[in-house]
Amino acid sequence: MGDYLKNLEPYWTSRFKSENKIWGDTPSHTAYRAIELFQALKIDKILVPGSGYGRHTKLFSSSGYDVTGIEISMEACSIANGYDPDTKTFSGSVLDIGFENESFDAIYCFNVLHLFREKEREKLIDKCHRELKRNGVCFFVVFSEEEESYGKGQEVEKNTFESKPGRPVHYFSKHDLQHHFQKFEVIEEGIVDDPEEHGDIGHHIHRLRYIACKKTA
Repeated sequence: MGDYLKNLEPYWTSRFKSENKIWGDTPSHTAYRAIELFQALKIDKILVPGSGYGRHTKLFSSSGYDVTGIEISMEACSIANGYDPDTKTFSGSVLDIGFENESFDAIYCFNVLHLFREKEREKLIDKCHRELKRNGVCFFVVFSEEEESYGKGQEVEKNTFESKPGRPVHYFSKHDLQHHFQKFEVIEEGIVDDPEEHGDIGHHIHRLRYIACKKTA
C-alpha cells in the first residue's frame, strides 16, 4: 500500500479536528441534481462513500431517503452522528466497502474518486458496482481538467498531480470519466461550477464533472 493511502485517515482526521465542518452546511449543487434524478427513478436506499460529516447525507436523509454513509475519519463520523443522526454512518475506507445481505438503489460519491490513483479508482468503482442492485444508479462527482489547480505539483500518473505532498489528485476529462464507468450505462454527464468557502482559501469555485450511470448487469 502506498504512503498516500496510509496517510488518508490521519490527513482527514487532522483536518476535521481543526476545521470541523470544513465546507459548511450547504450541499453541492450536484447533490440537488442527484435528488432530481433519484426522484424520477424512484430511488429509496442510498449509499454515500466518503460521507464526511454529513453535508450531503443530511440533504438526502431529510428528503426521505434511507441513507448509509461510509467515512474513513472517526472524527468526521463523530460529527456526522450529531449533525445527521438519521443516516447510518460507518467508519472505514471506501476501498473496503462490503455490506452483507444488503444492496442499494443508488450511490452518491462526491469528490472522492479523484483522490486515488488508477488501480484504487478501478477498485472503488468495482466495489460500488457490486453494492448496487440491478438497474441501480451511481452518481459520481470529480475534479475536472478545468480546475485551477490542474497541472500543479508533481505528476505521479497521467493527469494526477500532487499539489500537496502525499495527496494526489486526478483530473478527469469527459472521455476519461466515461472510460472509468464503461461497465455502466451512462444516463447523464456534465460539468458544473460549484462554489465553496473554507479555510485559508476562502470563497472559490470548482469546475466539477459529474456522471450518472445505471448498472445493467
